[in-house]
Amino acid sequence: MNQIVYADFEKVDIRVGTVRSAQPLEGARRPALRLDIDFGPQIGRKTSSAQLTAHYGPHSLVGRQVAAVVNFPPRQIGKFMSEVLTLGFPDAEGAVVLIVPDRPVPDGGKLF
Repeated sequence: MNQIVYADFEKVDIRVGTVRSAQPLEGARRPALRLDIDFGPQIGRKTSSAQLTAHYGPHSLVGRQVAAVVNFPPRQIGKFMSEVLTLGFPDAEGAVVLIVPDRPVPDGGKLF
């Protein structure tokens, strides 16, 4: 594993936001959800394509806080433009389990 210095970690802007809407992502090669995430007044609302369907349905995500990288360039996913990378860990079968705060925090808070 390559080591990095703290300054490298600081380049990745990971923020918390609240999912405002979630729906199936039409045309995705693998089942995915289209998320609209509110990162507070400084960053605003951003969209994300996330392969979360093994553990999460669209309605179960609305109102939940999630962590995402907000400073990657947007990425085209089929016909959809994903603006942030929603973060998770793989479970034993490789399905995504979201990284979430264990208590409510203000939207837009930066991971440190």
